[in-house]
Amino acid sequence: MPYQSFEELEVWKRACRQSVNIYKLVKLSKDYGLKSQIERSGVSVPSNIAEGCERDSTGDYIRFLRIAKGSNAELRTQLYLAQELSIADASQIKPLISENKEISAMLQGLIRSLDKTSN
Repeated sequence: MPYQSFEELEVWKRACRQSVNIYKLVKLSKDYGLKSQIERSGVSVPSNIAEGCERDSTGDYIRFLRIAKGSNAELRTQLYLAQELSIADASQIKPLISENKEISAMLQGLIRSLDKTSN
């Protein structure tokens, strides 16, 4: 697999935007525990994509993409909780959940494509 900088990956770019949007969403929240967890999950997604991309093996890259996918699912769960706890309303949460699901699908697609090249 030829080297590709993580900055070139559309999934990394979208995960970064997702993280920024999450920070904006919870900026004024007084629920510091959930706020902190949401922020950390959001940052974890693009961070793990980047770290995996910079690893020296396809296996490591795939492992970090799976971690990113898990963090993305964790974030989606926390968005549902934020809605239920009235930290944000459905009109704010719904587009974030939709984008989150698309990022998950993109990560799965990247994992599949890398898995095929490593065999």
